[in-house]
Amino acid sequence: MRIITENQYKLAQKRVEDLLPLVDDSTPLDDPKAVELMMMSDIVIDYEKEHFPIVKPSVADLIADGLKENHITQKQLAEELGISTTRVNDFVSGKSEPNLKTAGHICRFLKIRPAAMLML
Repeated sequence: MRIITENQYKLAQKRVEDLLPLVDDSTPLDDPKAVELMMMSDIVIDYEKEHFPIVKPSVADLIADGLKENHITQKQLAEELGISTTRVNDFVSGKSEPNLKTAGHICRFLKIRPAAMLML
């Protein structure tokens, strides 16, 4: 991986914006503008991966966010799942994670994508 400065990143970003209207699906891959667009895009991607990584939320974060977004309490989730509120609190605090069956039920009830819960 090459070292990219913030200035190089900004210049590459600007160049990508300039090139996008000039390159489309019908542009040959060996066209100089298409080649430059690919190179500038790689610089932008490398910089963003290093400086702005996308962190996957934990199972605890997903459940806490799902409760908040759906205006559901831990007690209500516990009742839905047929488990204790303490157990739900363990999930939300990250002390433990639900088994697969319980995780599936949580996903359906809180409208969480199962792939997110499985951290795929």
